[in-house]
Amino acid sequence: MTQHLCFIGLGSNLGESCDQLRQALCELDRLPGTRLLAQSAFYRSAPVGYLDQPDFVNAAAKISTSLTPLQLLAALLNVERNHGRQRTFPNAPRTLDLDVLLYGDLRIDEPALTVPHPQMHLRAFVLQPLLEIAPDCFIPAIGSAYQALLSCRNQVLEKLTD
Repeated sequence: MTQHLCFIGLGSNLGESCDQLRQALCELDRLPGTRLLAQSAFYRSAPVGYLDQPDFVNAAAKISTSLTPLQLLAALLNVERNHGRQRTFPNAPRTLDLDVLLYGDLRIDEPALTVPHPQMHLRAFVLQPLLEIAPDCFIPAIGSAYQALLSCRNQVLEKLTD
């Protein structure tokens, strides 16, 4: 089976967010045909879109998987559901959010999945953790993740320590 290098964005702002992310990282490593290769530190960030909610805790994970892009998405959605994720409205608070940021160098534009994640190059809370585990990361059709992060200098992140 062919293995694909993928990056997953993780976020949470309901419940014990750090615990949710730690557990989700372990669950990523247990997905069929998937191995967790690296994980970033956790970062606190202000909400985007809907602002009347708690700050988020975000991270990034590097995985190797034999799952297809849509199989991976389905597995991530299942992990979210198991953590009590409810999709009440766009940008709503959430117990767990898992996004396929990059799937190799593929560009995917399907109703259920867009890769690279369409907003990732605009969000420091995605780019900083991603660059921590993939310093030379290149975003297809966008360019250097580092250059994208420079455009997000006004977004405040707080690196958390355990």
